[in-house]
Amino acid sequence: MNRGQQETSLLSPQDIAQAAQILRTGGLLAIPTETVYGLGADGLNPSAVARIFTAKGRPQDNPLILHIPTADWLTRYCVAIPQTAYQLAKIFWPGPLTLILRRNALVPDVVTAGLDTVGMRCPDHPVTRSIIRAAGVPVAAPSANTSGRPSPTTAAHVLEDLGGRIEGIVDGGPCTVGVESTILDLTAAPPRLLRPGGVTLEALQAVLGEVAVDPAVLRQMEAGERPRAPGMKYRHYAPRAPVTVVQAPPADAARYIQNHLEEGDGVLCFAEFIGLFQGCPAVSLGPASDPAEQARRIFDTLRTFDHQPVSRIWAMCPAADGLGLAVSNRLNKAAGFHILTLEGET
Repeated sequence: MNRGQQETSLLSPQDIAQAAQILRTGGLLAIPTETVYGLGADGLNPSAVARIFTAKGRPQDNPLILHIPTADWLTRYCVAIPQTAYQLAKIFWPGPLTLILRRNALVPDVVTAGLDTVGMRCPDHPVTRSIIRAAGVPVAAPSANTSGRPSPTTAAHVLEDLGGRIEGIVDGGPCTVGVESTILDLTAAPPRLLRPGGVTLEALQAVLGEVAVDPAVLRQMEAGERPRAPGMKYRHYAPRAPVTVVQAPPADAARYIQNHLEEGDGVLCFAEFIGLFQGCPAVSLGPASDPAEQARRIFDTLRTFDHQPVSRIWAMCPAADGLGLAVSNRLNKAAGFHILTLEGET
């Protein structure tokens, strides 16, 4: 593995060992997962973790997630683990689900932003799990982008944002899910959804029954509120141009955008409507009926507008159910919750 450059997705044992050595010696390593690329550091090394915040420009009160290779590692870093954690891990791990649990004294305050809880996840990428095993430490890893920017779903995105600031990038290919993990707080009763992601609310309800949805999923957190998980408080996922989300049935949203489009505007729309916006920068989010494809495309499409001369971006938005809840959450946060909900006239 060559430090600071994109790598082949098939890592040799020597590459795995070199990546693990970067982590063990306090370095920052961008790692692939099924959701987005993560900016990894030894999660037990406060100095290394502090470098994550510096490299990203990340607010210090925004907690991180610890990544582990198997559920067997939970007892190393957590206490009072409920049986539901193992039940969920058996079904959804490796995979895009983060569990909020009570932490033990090994987990540094810088990881948890001083909270007595920590997010734990087992990523569904064999290369990254091999690196974590070889390093022998949990890996603290937020998304490997400049704070607030669209999350990276390719190694090229990481290089664009963090090239020259970190010790290495492991190229594991494009991310297959494309939005960050679902975050579920198991210290609350009933369990509370803090961030929608690759595991849907409906899938969690099928296992657990009642699952509460934190208000921050649907609105901007207030200045005095303290986030219990990443991605809850601050404007995230945003391209450089301001975004306006239009919430309405797809045809109504497309018509509204057409009627209000001005010179210099860009459009993020469903594939069926791309032909309506010829003559302006328009990018397809994928078919209106395919939220999985929308999730895979969302961050790449938002980044696309940074390379086009647009002064404002209009965005069509899926219904907030299934995986569409995660896609709409990311769009709403990219827009700073500047949302137009249409009723009647368009």
